[in-house]
Amino acid sequence: MMPQLTAMKRASMRGAVAVEFALLLIPLLTLVFGVTEYGRALFQYNTLAKTVRDSARFLSVENPSDASYPLAQAKCLTVYGNTACTGAPLVSGLTTAMVKVCDPVDASDCPGENFAAVATGFGSINLVEVKIVGYPFTSLSLPFVPGLDSIVFGPIHTTMRQVL
Repeated sequence: MMPQLTAMKRASMRGAVAVEFALLLIPLLTLVFGVTEYGRALFQYNTLAKTVRDSARFLSVENPSDASYPLAQAKCLTVYGNTACTGAPLVSGLTTAMVKVCDPVDASDCPGENFAAVATGFGSINLVEVKIVGYPFTSLSLPFVPGLDSIVFGPIHTTMRQVL
């Protein structure tokens, strides 16, 4: 009789382990999904920050009052990683309309800020700022995690001195 009783206990334990695993699987998958999405968001933010920095560096050696000021090329550099606007965007969903440039000639996208003849301890300098506004983070959202598909990054910007 005794061996039969232990076999029944083992069978019932297997069922308990399966139930416990099923109960822990959903929170565990949610946690793994959350960590993965957070990593994706950081990667996209970092990519956007680097492209904005590259564009500001590109414009920092140009004169904004010249007719050949490469404003469109800087926006293409921000979105596509090249000045010809060719290929796929570096980050999905990014467009040139989201890229704003403020300089001593046109600071309309940066109200209240001054970019011309900014006083420093070593004289006055001109500044250029490139920023991305309204970039929506596209999540691989799960149906039971509401709100992940509506995350919009705040403005990502870089300001540099114009060396003329």
